[in-house]
Amino acid sequence: MLVLVLVLAILVSSTVVVDAGNFTQDVDITWGDGRAKILNKGRLLTLTLDQASGSGFQSRNEYLYGKFDMQIKLVPGNSAGTVVAYYLRSQGSSWDEIDFEFLGNLSGDPYVLHTNIYTQGQGNREQQFYLWFDPTIDFHTYSVLWNPSQVVVYVDGTPIREFKNLEGAGVLYPKSQPIRVYSSIWNADDWATRGGLVKTNWTLAPFTASFRNFSAKKACIWLNGASSCSSSNGTSAPWLTQNLDDAGQMQMKAVRGKYMIYDYCRDTKRFPQGLPLECSLTTKS
Repeated sequence: MLVLVLVLAILVSSTVVVDAGNFTQDVDITWGDGRAKILNKGRLLTLTLDQASGSGFQSRNEYLYGKFDMQIKLVPGNSAGTVVAYYLRSQGSSWDEIDFEFLGNLSGDPYVLHTNIYTQGQGNREQQFYLWFDPTIDFHTYSVLWNPSQVVVYVDGTPIREFKNLEGAGVLYPKSQPIRVYSSIWNADDWATRGGLVKTNWTLAPFTASFRNFSAKKACIWLNGASSCSSSNGTSAPWLTQNLDDAGQMQMKAVRGKYMIYDYCRDTKRFPQGLPLECSLTTKS
C-alpha cells in the first residue's frame, strides 16, 4: 500500500521550482550556427535541430561537486530519431560524466530517459526509464546531486537513480575532475528510437527543445585549480554530506519498479563474465 501511495504521489506531482538562472551570464553557446538562441533577457534558451545540424551550449563555470537543476521542455510531436542531452562531464581521455539523454519518439509513444555514469572513461552503466508525464507540454526539472558519497539523479524532485561511492570496495567514483554542464540536440536515428528502426522525419524539422531556470547555486566552483564551496553563511555546505533518507529510498524504489525499462545490473547476457562489481555491492548495502 505504501508503494502505491508513493507512485500516486509521483504521478500527480507538479514541476519543482528552482532558482531562476540567466543563460546570458551562465552559459556559452558552443555550436549550431545560430540554431541555439538565448531569449527573454536570458531567461529562456532554445536548441534546434534541422537536417544540416544540431546545436549545443556549456556552462561557463567548472564545478567539483554540487546540486545542478535544469528545467527542460522537450521536442513535441514526432521527435523520433532526435536526442536531447543534459549532462555533466570533465575533460580528457579518462573523463567523468553523468548523463540525461532524452530519446525522441513517434507521436503518442513515451519518451525514453536514458541515463549513464562514466568514471575515468569507463561507462556501460545505462539505466532507462519511461517518464510518468508528457515532457513536451510543460517544463520539468531534471537534477543531479553529486557529492563525495554519492550521485543521485532526480526528475521533478523524485530520485530515480543512485550511484554510491564504493571506492573502498574497488569501484571507481568521480571525485577529482572538475566538470562543466552541457546540453545539446542532435540526430541519432541510427540508434535512438527502437534501436534505430525508426528514422527522423525531416519534413517535420526543425525540432526545438527549450530550457530555463538553470541552477548551480549549491555547487563548488572550480577556479585556478581549486574548488570553493560553502553555504550562504560561509559554513560547510550541507549538501556535501547529503544522502538519501528512508523516504527518498522508498520513492526511488517505487519509481524504478514502475517506470524503469532497462538496468545494466540485470543484463546478464551483456556481462556473461559477471555483472559490474557495484551491482552486487549495491544490492547488499
